[in-house]
Formats: sequence, C-alpha cells, structure tokens
Amino acid sequence: MVDLSLYLAFVVAAAALCVAPGPDMMFIVAMGGRGGPATGVLAAVGVACGALVHALAAMSGLSALFAHLPVLYHVLRWAGAAYLVYLAVKAFRDHGTDGAGEVTLTGPDPRRLRAFWHGMVTNLLNPKVILFNIAFLPQFVNPSLGHVAIQFLILGLTLVLLGLGVDATVGALAGRLAALLRRSRRFARGLNIVSGSVFAALAVRLVTAPE
Repeated sequence: MVDLSLYLAFVVAAAALCVAPGPDMMFIVAMGGRGGPATGVLAAVGVACGALVHALAAMSGLSALFAHLPVLYHVLRWAGAAYLVYLAVKAFRDHGTDGAGEVTLTGPDPRRLRAFWHGMVTNLLNPKVILFNIAFLPQFVNPSLGHVAIQFLILGLTLVLLGLGVDATVGALAGRLAALLRRSRRFARGLNIVSGSVFAALAVRLVTAPE
C-alpha cells in the first residue's frame, strides 16, 4: 500500500524534523521543567495525540479547509496564542514547588492529566501544524498504488510515533533535571519564570511568524 522508497525517504525526513528543536519541543521542555519527568512525558503524549488528530484530518481532506479559508486559520492562530498566554500567566503566578521530583506515571495525579490536555490543546490550536501536514505528507504518497487514505494514515502514524519517542525522551530529561534543581525554592521559582517566558514567546511566535 506504500512506496517503500518513498516511505524510507519519509522516515529520514520525519526523523530529522522531530529531532530539530521546535515549538512543540520547547513547550514540552517547559512543562517538564514545571512538573518533573512524568509531566514532561505526558505533555509529549498530549502533543502526539494532537498530531494524530491533525494527521487524520489531513487524511480525510478536512485540513485543506484551512488553506482555502484564511479566516479559520487566523481564528485558530489567535486562539492558540491566547491559550499559551493563559499557560504563561499560570506559570508566572506559581510560586510553589508542587510536583517536583515525581518520576513515575502511576496514580491519578490531576497535574499530569492537565499536562496531557495542555499538550494536546496547544498542538490542536496551532494552524501551522495543519498546513505542515497539507504540504509535507502528500509528497510521500504515490496515488498510482491506490489506497491514498491508508498511505496518509501510515505516514501520519509514523510521524506521530517518531515525534512521541523524541519528545517523551526530551520531556523526561528536562523534568529530571528540573526535579534536581527544584530542591532549592529559588531555583523552583526561576524554573516557573523560565517556563512562563517560553509559553509567552511561543504565543508571540504563533501570531507574528510569517504565514
């Protein structure tokens, strides 16, 4: 159902994109820095779920609506920026060290669930991810083989899994380093300020970057 040579080229290109620092990775680092390794990993899982939704939308053709309806693009972009500003304000106002040093994924910790949802919503509200899928995935689809939707699905799942592997590792490492630093309350406060600054910078980037 897929062109093997195209698929191998896609894996190489996707892997290069996943390891390159970008907005999602910076977001995950900031979340791991605030809440520890488990929070960083669950933020990565949330981002991956958002990316999967984008891939399914591209497969069904729904993402093309945003390329032809600029109003939807701008609405989504500003909604995403507003959400990031909300996260930045929360980080700036956080003077505590809750969640520091937690390294497991067990237990119904609401902070970890929030990290998952924040990651997913932030990714879903980024219209540039939608346009990326429209521009990137079709280059590796061979219509002559048929089953175009299945080819899109395979490519999308591959991209999501590669991204999840890289992002979860980065989130866990950032969280573990932050957990060590959070033994000092001054460092804990500094990490929250850094996280808030990252969220604010991502919001600015989202609304000012070229379309």
